[in-house]
Formats: sequence, C-alpha cells, structure tokens
Amino acid sequence: MGTRIGNPSSPEASMPILCEKRSDSVAVVQMSQITRLYTELALPALEAGGFGPHRVGDFVSDTGELHQLVHLWRFDGDDERRAFWTRLFDDPAFMGFAQRLRPLIRRHEVQLLLAAAWGPHP
Repeated sequence: MGTRIGNPSSPEASMPILCEKRSDSVAVVQMSQITRLYTELALPALEAGGFGPHRVGDFVSDTGELHQLVHLWRFDGDDERRAFWTRLFDDPAFMGFAQRLRPLIRRHEVQLLLAAAWGPHP
C-alpha cells in the first residue's frame, strides 16, 4: 500500500509513505485540561515507549473548526502503522493517558493520507 515517490531509480523510490491524521474535537473549556494531560502524561509515555519517531507533529486548529487537536503520524506502510497502534495500545502508560482523555473528546476522526507523486513528504 502506498505510492512511489521521487526519482524512480533512487533508493527512496520504493519507499511507500503513509501519513495518518488523527483529529479530536474538544470543548473550549476542556482545552487547558487536555493540554495538561498531553504534557504530563502523553508525551512522557510516547518518549518512554519509543513511539516518538513516527510523530510528524501535533497541532491545534486556528481556522475552520476550532478547538480541534490534530496529530500527524508517518509510517512506511500499512503493516508498520497497524503494528505501531497495536504496540501503543498495549502500553500501560499511554493507555492511562487515553483513559483520562477519552471523556473529554467530542469527536474523533482518522484519515489515512498517501504521498502524492510530487512535492515534498515528511
């Protein structure tokens, strides 16, 4: 699964790029609590578990739907992505964070993005 990128004769041409966008909508009054949970629980769990290399970035929406957390993850294919989420959801520290976060989330969306044949990719 994935697309080929770059010069077809280069070594990176056979590397599929798959990004996963996870968006969580939250209520305005919960943003400070969510920020604290990510800072105090999620980030230490991600770092301690070795999950950080797949993180492209974390964002808060400033236009469109507001009060939305957007997380971008990068994988070299769907097998790697599935193995990552299985491992993360088996991590007790991360799941302790998730258990506290879930009641604060109004809507959760996941979108898989394939690298286009042109342009830069993370």
